[in-house]
Amino acid sequence: MVVTTTTTERALDRTPVDRHRELGAFLRARRESTVPESVGYSSSTSRRTPGLRREEVAVLAGVGVTWYTWLEQGRPVNASEQVLSAIARALLLDELETTHLFTLAGVVRRADDVRQQCRGLSPAVHVVIDQLGPLPALVLNGRYDILAANDAYCRLVDQDVPAIADGDRNWLYLALTDPHWRTTLVDWRTHLDACAAQFRVAMADHLGDPLWTHQLTRLLDASPEFEQAWSRHEVRRPEEPLKRFLNPHVGVVELRSSSWWAAPQHGTRMIFYTPVDEAGRAALDTLSRRPVPGR
Repeated sequence: MVVTTTTTERALDRTPVDRHRELGAFLRARRESTVPESVGYSSSTSRRTPGLRREEVAVLAGVGVTWYTWLEQGRPVNASEQVLSAIARALLLDELETTHLFTLAGVVRRADDVRQQCRGLSPAVHVVIDQLGPLPALVLNGRYDILAANDAYCRLVDQDVPAIADGDRNWLYLALTDPHWRTTLVDWRTHLDACAAQFRVAMADHLGDPLWTHQLTRLLDASPEFEQAWSRHEVRRPEEPLKRFLNPHVGVVELRSSSWWAAPQHGTRMIFYTPVDEAGRAALDTLSRRPVPGR
């Protein structure tokens, strides 16, 4: 059966009442743990409970008191992206807490917000992949978003990867929609089938997560080939296969991919490529002396 957009949207409908209750409980807990002085209020002796009052959160977020009360009570009210962002600021939520708030509310965060998560990648990881040159390396999360790529990888695929627009800097999306990227991947169709099967395994742990549902819907809408691969319901573990890249300066380069898992619970991994023969070593050495495309 082919998965449609309607089918993917149903992933968000898992026990909606429970989701609203979790959202309300989360907001209440964060409100009660917020120190009034930290947001400009005084801790007077007249406060019967710790933290902020609902009225104060409503004022700080610019929303109605009744509406915010309903949200905390777990009623099925809808909250916009802007309102959720305002509430997150009012409660001084950190990045993880804000992401959790959006997930519970069933709202997809903007590309700007997602980019902030990508920027949260440890600086040490950037240092490591940069030091791996001339070996190409990149960091992917479970959704195949490219969180980092070293200069050697950019030279290999003949593209300034960090310069790709945030919303499009996704390995799988590029393989489906970018003619240059597809040409670079000699066996792209084989990789597509494997990635679709691996994406299905990873998504099973994130059913109901709006970021994952949005990504799946986007891939299905972008490519009939991906829709066909997805409809087969195949599942596979991440592999470390041989991959062939077509580079305009050195021709076909055969490399072996290997993964180091940086954050297994989020599917974040560093992938680096090593040559399988002398020809591959010579090609990478030649590319290392070339400028990074577009810079």
